[in-house]
Amino acid sequence: MPTVRSETLDFLENVVPRNSRESMRDDAVSILGKGIAPTETAGQETGLVVGYVQSGKTMSFETVAALARDNAFQIIIVITGTSTSLLRQSTDRLYRDLRLDEPGRARRWIRFQNPSNDDATIQAIRDVLDGWRDLGTPEEYKKTVLITALKNHRRLQHLADLVGTLEMQNVPVLVIDDEADQASLNTAVTRREESTTYRRLMALRRTLPSHTYLQYTATPQAPLLISIIDSLSPNFVEVLSPGDAYVGGQEFFGGNLSYVRVIPPGDVPTQSNPLSDPPESLMEALRVFMVGVTVGLLVSRDTGNRSMLVHPSHLTVQHREFYNWVQDIFEEWKRTFNLSDDNPDRLELVEEFREAYDDLTRTAGPDLPAFRELVPSLLLAFRNTRVFEVNSSSGRTPPVDWRSAYGWILVGGQAMDRGFTVEGLTVTYMPRGIGVGNADTVQQRARFFGYKRSYLGYCRLYLEQGTLNAFQSYVEHEEYIRGQLEVIQQANRPLNEWKRAFVLDGALRPCRHNVLEFDYMRGRFSDDWIAPRVVMAPDPVVQANREAVTAFLNGMEFVDDDGHPGRTDTQRHLVCRGIRLYDVLEQLLVRMRITGTLDSQRNTGMLLQLSRALESVPDERCTIYRMSRGEKRHRGVKENGEVTNLFQGEAPVHPRQRRGEIYPGDRAICDRDTVTIQIHMLDLTQGDNVVMETVPVIAVWMPARLARAWVIQDQPV
Repeated sequence: MPTVRSETLDFLENVVPRNSRESMRDDAVSILGKGIAPTETAGQETGLVVGYVQSGKTMSFETVAALARDNAFQIIIVITGTSTSLLRQSTDRLYRDLRLDEPGRARRWIRFQNPSNDDATIQAIRDVLDGWRDLGTPEEYKKTVLITALKNHRRLQHLADLVGTLEMQNVPVLVIDDEADQASLNTAVTRREESTTYRRLMALRRTLPSHTYLQYTATPQAPLLISIIDSLSPNFVEVLSPGDAYVGGQEFFGGNLSYVRVIPPGDVPTQSNPLSDPPESLMEALRVFMVGVTVGLLVSRDTGNRSMLVHPSHLTVQHREFYNWVQDIFEEWKRTFNLSDDNPDRLELVEEFREAYDDLTRTAGPDLPAFRELVPSLLLAFRNTRVFEVNSSSGRTPPVDWRSAYGWILVGGQAMDRGFTVEGLTVTYMPRGIGVGNADTVQQRARFFGYKRSYLGYCRLYLEQGTLNAFQSYVEHEEYIRGQLEVIQQANRPLNEWKRAFVLDGALRPCRHNVLEFDYMRGRFSDDWIAPRVVMAPDPVVQANREAVTAFLNGMEFVDDDGHPGRTDTQRHLVCRGIRLYDVLEQLLVRMRITGTLDSQRNTGMLLQLSRALESVPDERCTIYRMSRGEKRHRGVKENGEVTNLFQGEAPVHPRQRRGEIYPGDRAICDRDTVTIQIHMLDLTQGDNVVMETVPVIAVWMPARLARAWVIQDQPV
């Protein structure tokens, strides 16, 4: 149980908002407490820490680092950023928040950025470690080594070489991998090889006899789906909950989409639709943003920031095109606002800004000043807003000097995806599609999430329709995964026990394929029957299923199902309607044991869909049929245990015009808009011989209204 001491208390008091301190402290204690204790001489543990995009993950691992310092961890390594600018952003924040440069504060840390194994660095770290080993060293002179390293194979090799020169026995180490689903994982696993960055991380971990490795991410799909025997497969999970001021997917995409605007197809630049002029939707977005900047300037008195993000493509040539458009639009608008008040061009432009103002009134409410009060300050807002191109076309991503201006319009692409912080972001213009549709990549573009409750009314998202659909689908997927991981966390169970199964729209892939050793299965049941193909199983399995069916049917009241009087006894069934689906799921469906691999995956997908239905309508009802009134039917099975034909067909078959007149066939025995369960009792035959008796088989009808797309991955034990 980690102890909270001065370093953590100082950090909480000076950095963490007051109403978040208790939860931040408790999360840190829980996270560090699941790792290797600093008193252990050897061992390693890998944990996954999941937050929302822009929700305070950095502040969380800073708290964990401070707590690790309080609990005698001697080295803390933070691997962060795949670019120098992101490393600098993270390092500067760490130094600032841990107050490493604050005059008059005791030297509790010794820091290194991208260290090499030179003599001076080696000696400095050895002196620190020797201080911990010397029992006579006063506590206040025991420093913690803080290393920040770029997630780059050369830098990681230098770090591994450095640590390899040190005596690391009995040295507790904490490793924090920021954005752990990016670059760290083995992208060569499908070739049975190791990618370079992954290999360097493994080499680093081998030099650390006692360490905890924490993976921080908002998109955990890839770490969850890699092989569970991989060293980077997490064994425990912590799900972070953001503070009340956080605005995420639920607010933007879960309701009436009041903050979202769809970019018309004609405004989306593609190869088949090249744009020669700035699209009207871009100019609308700019006007909405500049009204917000004007209000913000007047209210804040030029403190803080308001930003707009223009994300047209991954191509830098399109960044330049949109950048030039925005610059030209700004210059023209500034020229027009400089005209006399009665000039027709100025009056027309003012009316266009009034439309933007009217749009904001729908969400900003009474806090929005009267439009006439804003007009005189619009030109001031333009003069205090910078247009900035953010990409690595010049070799590196340029930093943004947020203090130099109040308003910012950032034009760029991937450089502003993962890990890039946009201060005071209010308007996002993204005429970009979802590309290959990796769910984690799409979500990482959501820089518009964050702690912005106080100015949410000024936020707008302009999205291409496919991207909007993807974000809406992702919200459901994200909440489902978080809910599943929270169950694992609260039960304190290892993550390798969690069944890799979750809902995900068919248009999205969980993550990039090249990090997955084992493929996954996708499905979506809609107006369809789900029944096992493999029905012949070992005797203990069949007996367990018999007991489950018998217990479920005990006390239920069935009636004869209506039908043609000419039906045979086999075609006459019993039915019970209006049964709570929750009871059927808990008392029957989850207790049935399925042996076929494909059947098991399909069965899991079915259970996922039913569970989602119950989350929406807890009192969902269903219909139960006892086929042939519970009497046994004969069905042939193959050598591998597959049934040749579970469902009896129509009667009569001939002539065609009378087909199904007496009996419509087993597949038609359902309430089409209601979950329907058929319970079959079978004697299994091969040739003329009965090879297994009284085998219960369950078939489930899934109505279209409960359709959900899902992903399931089975890994060999």
